[in-house]
Amino acid sequence: MDYSLDLYTYRVSCTSYTKLHIPTPKQSTLLWNIHSWTEVIPRENRPQGGRKRSMQGSKSSTRNDSLIHPPGFYIIGLSSMPYTSVYVVFLTVIYVITMVSNCFVICIICIDHRLHVSKFIAVGNLAVVDLILSTSLIPTMIKIYLLKDNFMEFRLCLVQMYMYYTFLTLEAFSIAVLAFDRFIAICFPLRQNSINTTTTMTAIVAAIWVFINGLIMISVSAMTYLSFCSSVQVNSYFCDYAPVFRLACNDNTLQLTLATVLSMVNNFGPLSFIVLSYTCILISVFQMKSVESRFKALATCTEHLILVAIFYIPILIIFMTGLFRVGINPDVRVVILSLSS
Repeated sequence: MDYSLDLYTYRVSCTSYTKLHIPTPKQSTLLWNIHSWTEVIPRENRPQGGRKRSMQGSKSSTRNDSLIHPPGFYIIGLSSMPYTSVYVVFLTVIYVITMVSNCFVICIICIDHRLHVSKFIAVGNLAVVDLILSTSLIPTMIKIYLLKDNFMEFRLCLVQMYMYYTFLTLEAFSIAVLAFDRFIAICFPLRQNSINTTTTMTAIVAAIWVFINGLIMISVSAMTYLSFCSSVQVNSYFCDYAPVFRLACNDNTLQLTLATVLSMVNNFGPLSFIVLSYTCILISVFQMKSVESRFKALATCTEHLILVAIFYIPILIIFMTGLFRVGINPDVRVVILSLSS
């Protein structure tokens, strides 16, 4: 008899267990957490009176009687990492510096009307994106370490996944927008004010926000079509997309395809544009007759190139190790990826 379809759920209050028990498919499946447990039982064993269906946390436990969503996931990426305390202190310092510096940049740009030009619209956009990206990730990691509570509810997991990948992708595109600004300024200096206007830059930034939010919304929504009937331990430092969908017990081809395609487009699309922009910039710089002019032109790109290196080097390291199937310690992977965030 097929027990995977047409299941019935009911909820019983319980506060003393933290165990996850997954029996065989023909047995009852018990999902335990610190608040309650949800039991999925066959049709013939259902109680006939006083039925209660999926309320509160159990609403996320099943979907259309065919998908099983757990109450939440356990984030275990930091639990086995050596020198976790040193790493968390480092992240805390970085987060405080990020908060202060980005807030300072945003305030200065808003207050000083002389900075209301296309270049600083792009800079302010990057500051806002970086601020939200750090806030979506680092406080949760600090909470997990300090409170020793690595449990995250299912819906909160999806929210964090959406926020992180939205603003990570926005950061990649925002860095590419700054490359566009440098490209126009160096390659078309006489037409800069007519090409790269504040209206043009605002439209570019707004279009990127709308596009990326829609793209990530579709990608994260696809996670709700997965069933999680075995492990709920996420081997990452947050609710990461790939480690979560790999826990599913039904077909995850759609999620794998979305992850592969969007990773290529969202990371290497902006990177390709940056490389192309700086190729054109170098061609224009070497056509300048004065060495001093060449130096000044390249000097304006220094800060941006540092941003590109900080953001893309960790991503490229992970990508190349995966491409050439080079083994990498999971803890090292966690540290490398978190540095780009």
